[in-house]
Amino acid sequence: MDAHGSAAELRPVVMRVAGLNLAYFAVEIAVALAIGSVALIADSLDFLEDAAINLLIFAGLGWSLRNRARLGTGLAFILLVPALGAAWAAWDKAASMAPPASVPLTLTGLGALLVNLACALMLARHRSGHGSLTKAAYLSARNDVAANIAIIAAGLATAATLSPWPDLVVGIGIAILNADSAFDILKAARAERRAAAEA
Repeated sequence: MDAHGSAAELRPVVMRVAGLNLAYFAVEIAVALAIGSVALIADSLDFLEDAAINLLIFAGLGWSLRNRARLGTGLAFILLVPALGAAWAAWDKAASMAPPASVPLTLTGLGALLVNLACALMLARHRSGHGSLTKAAYLSARNDVAANIAIIAAGLATAATLSPWPDLVVGIGIAILNADSAFDILKAARAERRAAAEA
């Protein structure tokens, strides 16, 4: 299949993924603020970042290899936004150390898992088709599945221990996961820049 055909197939996929991420961001940030969960704040910001990434991919499809590499570099820095949000939320939580409500934490994490599984499945067949752009979207959705499983585990651990630590640890873990993905996307963008220079 040529690049134009694959781009035509990818466009509606990334728009659906962006819409799902934006919708669940609104759900998750509302719950996060209501129960004071660092993990949900970090994950909700990740949903917002995922929506932005997929909208940027939609805009960047059909660009030259060099311009896709530049956009990929920008997307890598966008992936760091949830890390900063999680750091702020963790700092704020340290003042009170009150555990979040475990049932909303667990159920919201389960909902996030279902949304991210759907997004990862939609993006999986396109993950190598447009270099750093689709790599960014697929890696983000895939990593979010792992983060959501950790949020569910944190909710269960919070119910058992009434401790704020499971939520804090998962929130910081989400930040680290996104930082690692950012470096992977930077490497993919560098490879695209080298390919563009050699073309």
